Amino acid sequence: MKRILQLVVTRWLARTPIGMVVLGLGWLFMRKRRTRKQQPAQTPARREPGRRSGNPYAWRGPAARDRR
Repeated sequence: MKRILQLVVTRWLARTPIGMVVLGLGWLFMRKRRTRKQQPAQTPARREPGRRSGNPYAWRGPAARDRR
């Protein structure tokens, strides 16, 4: 239903030059919003060496057997 409404509104706005400007501005804003939303997912947080995980059940290797 949402896609059909978007199609109808887009076709209605595309009839006039002012509507085309509105569609272009909306497209630019949505494009920036999508890239901003996807950016943190693409660049994971880097950990510094020597910093341990906060998970007490995380595997720390064979040398850390009976240490806490």
